[in-house]
Amino acid sequence: MGPIALEGHGWQAWLVPEDGGGITALRFQGREILVPAPEGARLGGPFGAFWMIPWANRLDGGRLGDHRLPINRAAEGTAIHGLSRDRPWQVAEAAPDRVLLVQAVAAGPYRYGVRLLHQAGAGGFSLELTLTNTGEAPLAFGAGWHPWFVRPAGTRLAFGAATRFTHDSRCLPVATETTAGLDGDEAAFLGLDTHFGGWDGAARIDWPGLSLGIAATGALGTNLQVYAPRDRAVLCVEPSSHVPDVANRPGFAAQGAMRVLAPGENLAGRITLSANGSHLPPAGA
Repeated sequence: MGPIALEGHGWQAWLVPEDGGGITALRFQGREILVPAPEGARLGGPFGAFWMIPWANRLDGGRLGDHRLPINRAAEGTAIHGLSRDRPWQVAEAAPDRVLLVQAVAAGPYRYGVRLLHQAGAGGFSLELTLTNTGEAPLAFGAGWHPWFVRPAGTRLAFGAATRFTHDSRCLPVATETTAGLDGDEAAFLGLDTHFGGWDGAARIDWPGLSLGIAATGALGTNLQVYAPRDRAVLCVEPSSHVPDVANRPGFAAQGAMRVLAPGENLAGRITLSANGSHLPPAGA
């Protein structure tokens, strides 16, 4: 199956159900919002966007209580970004401006189902997630979205948060400090691979000629990871439900714990991207 296109209200997106249900390209009024994936490349590189389910970011040693998840970043000894991105999704519904993907996973201790609705509407491009524990025992769950936004010269980032985490060389949290969030150009965010708790669920990226709003609600509107590597022109602003490795660092649970779901219980959240392109140059300019 090739990419599935959807379009509406100035938005264009290409989804790849077989590649973790990710997005290979996203545009607004012809402008790239995400770094487009090279043709034939698997998601996970510095392009497109993918989902982190049933945990976001890293688990030290793959530890989740008594369970051990597969280490997939051997150099740092972590299980990173969950299980769903490595498994195919199925198309449950499709319309020109709306695609519903579903996934059922049975791996290690996890048994879960996911519904992921993409919609290009008048209010923006939205992603609505519902994650259900389909297993027979309570288990800790989390989720996050990992977009690779473009970062041209002149990019600015702004959001509010209460807590900023310091981290070790493996980007695992070690301490917290009070913050108001970020509001600035590259000098404020370049080089970060940093987690923020107490996020208010709103962020804004300003590019020359275009402003992108990010609004997250539910489980996805509490925590934010910001990654801006110095060696490539990308900016990752990642809504997530919990602090990295919080399952092994209970002292940080107040800033964002994974949620223990009983059998049949859900974790749900929504992300809406809104764009203001009123200052875009005319086509062909």
